[in-house]
Amino acid sequence: MLAGLQGLTVRGRCFLAAGVTCALCGLALRERDPVRVGVLLAALPLVAVALVTRTRYRLACARRLEPARVAVGRTATVVLRLDNVSRLASGVLRLQDSLPPALGSAPRFLLDQVEPRGVREAGYPVTPAQRGRYAVGPLTVWLTDPFGLCELPRSFATVDGLVVTPRVWSLPPVRLGGEWTGGGEASARSMASAGEDDAATREYRQGDDLRKVHWRSTAHRGEMMVRREERPWQSRAAVLLDTRARAHRGVGVDSSFEWAVSAAASIGLHLAGGGYHLRLVEDTGDGLPASAPAVTATTLLDRLAGLQPSNGQSLRLAAAQLRRSGEGLVVAVLGALDPADAQALARLRHGAAACVAVLLDPLDWAAGGRRRGGGRGDGRGDGGDSDEAAARLLAAAGWRVLRAGRGSELAGLWPQAAPAMVSAQPVPAVARGRS
Repeated sequence: MLAGLQGLTVRGRCFLAAGVTCALCGLALRERDPVRVGVLLAALPLVAVALVTRTRYRLACARRLEPARVAVGRTATVVLRLDNVSRLASGVLRLQDSLPPALGSAPRFLLDQVEPRGVREAGYPVTPAQRGRYAVGPLTVWLTDPFGLCELPRSFATVDGLVVTPRVWSLPPVRLGGEWTGGGEASARSMASAGEDDAATREYRQGDDLRKVHWRSTAHRGEMMVRREERPWQSRAAVLLDTRARAHRGVGVDSSFEWAVSAAASIGLHLAGGGYHLRLVEDTGDGLPASAPAVTATTLLDRLAGLQPSNGQSLRLAAAQLRRSGEGLVVAVLGALDPADAQALARLRHGAAACVAVLLDPLDWAAGGRRRGGGRGDGRGDGGDSDEAAARLLAAAGWRVLRAGRGSELAGLWPQAAPAMVSAQPVPAVARGRS
C-alpha cells in the first residue's frame, strides 16, 4: 500500500486531499452529508491503489529492430510486442521505451486493455543523426486504474542494440594500381589458375594433415612428403585511419573526425568491391588485422560504427605495422600532420607501390569552412604551414595527395588518386563541394 500511495497521480492526490478536507469540514460543522461526500472522495483513490497493487498481470515483452544495422540518416523501425500470458484481462497500460538522446525522445503508447493470452504490437521510427552503438530499452509499463488515479511502473530487463554505421559515399571507379601478393609456403612458385595446391612437396612435419601426403613422392624419397599449401594470389590494400583527437577539429557530426570516418568507410567498401583483400589500420595499431578473415562490408562498418577519437600522439606505430606487413596499396585518411609523421609515412612507399593520402585540413572545420587559400596557414603557429610541409613531403615521396576541407565531396576528390593525376608540382589545394 505504501508503494501504491507513492504511485498516486495528480488526480488521485487531489481526490484524496479533497475528500479529507470535505470530511473535516463536515465534522466541524456537524453536517453528515459533507462527511459522506468526503469519505467517498477519499475512498476512491484508496480503492484504486488497492486494485493496482493487487494486480497480478503476467506480461512478456519482445522488441524487434528492422533493421538492426542502419546508416546515418536512414530510418529504422522499432516494433514492441506485448503478450498478456495471464488468465486475466489487463487494465489500462501506458508504455514508454527508453532511447538515448541521439535517437530522439522516448516514445509513449497507451493500451486500453489486453485480453487474456492476447498480444499487442506497437512500432515507432528512429532516424539516427550520428553513428554509434546504441542501447534501445528497457521498456517501462505503467499499470493504472480506469480512472487514472494510481500508476505503478513495471520495467522489463530486455535491451536491444542498434548499430548506426557511418555515412558512405559512392566513389567513381579509378584504377589505383598496387602489388599482387600471394600466401602459402612457396609464394614464389607457380600456382594453378584455380588456386589449388602446387605440385611441390616438402618433408612431413608434426601436426600436418595426413590428407596432404603426396604418396608418389613418399615412395620415391623413402620418407613421408606432403604437398605445399598455397593460396590464390590477390591484390591487397590497407586503409589507414587517423583517429587522434589532437589531429581533428569540430564537434559532433560536423567535425573533421566524422568526415574522416565516413571517408575511410567509403574507401574501404570501394576497394573491397574492387576485389582487394582489405585491412583496416588505426593510428594506435588496432583495427582489422590481415590475419583475420577478409574484411567484409559488415565487419568494416561495424568496426567504424563504434570508433572514438584516441589519445595517440603520432602515426609512427601504424606506419611501422604497415611497413612490416608490406601491403600493396595504402590509402591513408589523415588529420593534422606534422613533418615527423609525414616522414614515417613517406618511407612506406617503395618500388611501384601505390600510396594515396586524403589529407584533411582540420582548421577549416574549426573555422566553419571560412578559411581560404587551400588550407594554407598564416604562419602564426596555427598548424597550416605544418600541413603544407607534410603534404609536399608526401608528394615528393611519390604519394598521391588529395586535400580535403569542410564541405569537400570525396567523390569529386577521388579521381585525383589515379596515377595519371599525379604531378610533382604543386600539391592540389583544398577542394570544396557545392554548398
